[in-house]
Amino acid sequence: MLAKVLSSAVIGIDAYLVEVEVDISPGLPTFTTVGLPEAAVKESKERVRSAVNNSGYMFPDDRITVNLAPANVKKEGTGFDLPMALGILGATRLISQELISKYLILGELSLDGRIKPVNGSLPMAIAAKEAGYSGILVPYDNGREASVVEGISVLPVTTLSQVIDFFRGFTKIEPQQTDISAIFENNVQDDEVDFSEVMGQEHVKRALEVAAAGGHNLIMIGPPGSGKTMLAKRIPSILPPITFDEAIETTKIFSVVGMLDKDQALITKRPFRSPHHTISDAGLIGGGHIPRPGEVSLAHNGVLFLDELSEFKKNVLEVLRQPVEDMKVTISRAASTITYPSSFMLIAAMNPCPCGYYSDPKHECSCTHQQIIRYRSKISGPLLDRIDIHVEVPAVPYKELMGKLSAETSENIRKRVSAARKIQSERFARTKIYANAQMGSRHIRKYCEIDDASANLLEAAIDKLGLSARAYNRILKIARTIADLDGASDIRVNHISEAVQYRNLDRSKGFV
Repeated sequence: MLAKVLSSAVIGIDAYLVEVEVDISPGLPTFTTVGLPEAAVKESKERVRSAVNNSGYMFPDDRITVNLAPANVKKEGTGFDLPMALGILGATRLISQELISKYLILGELSLDGRIKPVNGSLPMAIAAKEAGYSGILVPYDNGREASVVEGISVLPVTTLSQVIDFFRGFTKIEPQQTDISAIFENNVQDDEVDFSEVMGQEHVKRALEVAAAGGHNLIMIGPPGSGKTMLAKRIPSILPPITFDEAIETTKIFSVVGMLDKDQALITKRPFRSPHHTISDAGLIGGGHIPRPGEVSLAHNGVLFLDELSEFKKNVLEVLRQPVEDMKVTISRAASTITYPSSFMLIAAMNPCPCGYYSDPKHECSCTHQQIIRYRSKISGPLLDRIDIHVEVPAVPYKELMGKLSAETSENIRKRVSAARKIQSERFARTKIYANAQMGSRHIRKYCEIDDASANLLEAAIDKLGLSARAYNRILKIARTIADLDGASDIRVNHISEAVQYRNLDRSKGFV
């Protein structure tokens, strides 16, 4: 007796269909799973046996063979428990094979027959829709997440008995529905932090506004207590609201990792990830024995903040080069190669020296020259070149700190940033680029033309500072963003001048 149940698994952040084939034949009572199952899948037989028996059904005392096709791809996770149980009961003719074939099914079984949530239900629902299936059965806690996919019936289930009764026609399961427009309408920017709380540092706020408007990477250098972390945490409050397509892509990553709350349908705010400086390269980029997305992917469409940048291990920082440049990260293993998206704003903060008071007029630096060189040498030139904006954050004077004048709110800054992003979206409408920071050489030549006065100023800056070709392109991108904030169609001298000021580490003859 043979039965087939359709399920799904995830590679990267995209799902693929898995056909669970169950054959029951006479012989000694055995339960064999084939099709490259890993440990958690092999252990399914014990959960399935107990769940079926404890739900009041007879588990067959025959030779059971379960094949997970395609058999050449390694299967991971616990989502095959429910399809296996239904396949076994389908092979015994307890439930209709014809009805089961209309649905994609996934879920982990507890020993008493309850259905537990699984990771990746959103990409699996998308895969079911693209394959033309009429519905998908998901654990109840995954219902809201999967129901954001329009055009497919999402049936949330709680127990194995409920699923069996549904396929036998004894009960109905109401499809879960989610109003996507309502989610975004209710997504009011209620950030707990605001730029109005930051006293002083107007030039740094301006640099952060430029960075947010063009999607530029930024590094802040200053003594302890100057407000670097405080400023960085407020960057999401000035970024444009996340779009639906961005929300889907970001939610898929969080779904695969299992970081989505059961009551959360979508990630409706741009992520802000701030890993500790003790993180490993695999934790930052992704990887492991079973490859998982790292912090650079969890920050996709948002902000990756690296505080105390020079305290990170040098090899960890160096692996940032590719995702910063390519906006994706590829993890290669013997069995497979997986690519995760990683389009994020990199915001870094660090002290100028180990004690933190180098060049601070009010504190004496206690570091030797060699200590400063060794401290700064962790930040390589190639990585620094990939950071568009360098800005110094001096200590805030007492008068500014205790000032009674209210600073500009995040809402006002966000309006200017959103207006600049709208200009860029129209400019790059027929490309995959969404911000100036993503422009390549061809786009720079087309959209960053400058007049003679601007060219002379830029030439003088390059000769004096010894800038690389990459730094030259960064200045043009920044100047284009500044012009967009001004609503100017052409890049002018003042835009170039301001852009050059955002290359502080170049102006100080590098960082090592």
